[in-house]
Amino acid sequence: MQNIQGIIFDMDGLMFDTEILYYRATQEVADRMGFSYDFAIYEKYIGISDEEVWQAYHEMYDSLFGQQTVNTFINRSFDRAVELFESGAAEVKPGLKELLAYLQEENIKCCVASSNQRRIINILLEKNNLTEEFSHIVSFEDVTKAKPDPEIFEIAADRFGLPKENLLILEDSKNGILAADQAGIDVIMVPDLVKPTSEIKEKTSAVLPTLNEVSTILEK
Repeated sequence: MQNIQGIIFDMDGLMFDTEILYYRATQEVADRMGFSYDFAIYEKYIGISDEEVWQAYHEMYDSLFGQQTVNTFINRSFDRAVELFESGAAEVKPGLKELLAYLQEENIKCCVASSNQRRIINILLEKNNLTEEFSHIVSFEDVTKAKPDPEIFEIAADRFGLPKENLLILEDSKNGILAADQAGIDVIMVPDLVKPTSEIKEKTSAVLPTLNEVSTILEK
């Protein structure tokens, strides 16, 4: 993939091992509050915005527990996840720091485009001394539609000021791949908790086991 001048990074599940911590936090709170919850439920909402997840929880649980109790469940789960992030529990995914060092050497610009809140993005970047590695950040607050809508990647591309053919997206989730495809930007998938279907694989330039292999693809 010659002539790549800018790379757009997803965050959760790609840069940091956060998905399992979100699940852990939600499961802990669900167990304490008596909500029927498991990984199969969590898995369905990987890669979409917090607002969409919370709406789904209200649809699932309001009739059983009431809206206020469901709000409490959501707030406690989110607060517990933030506690885990602030404690440094979110590990950097294999190959991230090495890839960023390589991209800096090659003078390839980097940005973050995440459906997460800017507050959480800042916590994770600062905890791992990575804030200065990215020229800009596009977050939940910057968009009106979540992935698989391409808006977040369109904004990220505009801020680079580079042609789309000179950009590459790195993603871990189905919705991220669909958004990249709709944006018309090449995408490499590094799957996290959910493995890609054949349909999703067809929309990628490559599916890699870790970020360690990205530099090899860029050199081809």
